Amino acid sequence: QVQLVESGGGLVQSGGSLSLSCRYSGSVGSIVALDWYRQAPGNQRELVASISFADITKYSDFVEGRFTISRDNDKRTLYLQMNSLKPEDTAVYVCHALTQSFGTSDYWGQGTQVTVSS
Repeated sequence: QVQLVESGGGLVQSGGSLSLSCRYSGSVGSIVALDWYRQAPGNQRELVASISFADITKYSDFVEGRFTISRDNDKRTLYLQMNSLKPEDTAVYVCHALTQSFGTSDYWGQGTQVTVSS
C-alpha cells in the first residue's frame, strides 16, 4: 500500500506560478513511477507529467516547457513546479504512483485544486 497526500494548490493569475507537492508513504520501495494527472470539470483525467524510478521525465505537450516534475526521495515527496500558468490549466491535480510487487498497482491521492484566473 502507498499513501499519497498532495498540497500546494490555490488561486493564481494567468502567467503566475504554483508549486505542488505530493508526499508518499507506505511501501515506497515498490514505486516504479510517479505522475501528476489533472481533471477539469467535464473532462477526462489526463496525464500531466511523469518521473520514473530512473528519474526519466516525460511531459504532455500542453505543459512542455512550462511545468517541471521532480522528486526528493529522502523527503519522499514529488513536486510539480508550474510556471506561465494559463486559465486552461485550471483543474484538480492528482498525484499517482505505479507500484510493482507481485504485479502492478495504482495509487491515487485525493487531489488539489488549481485555479488560474484570466
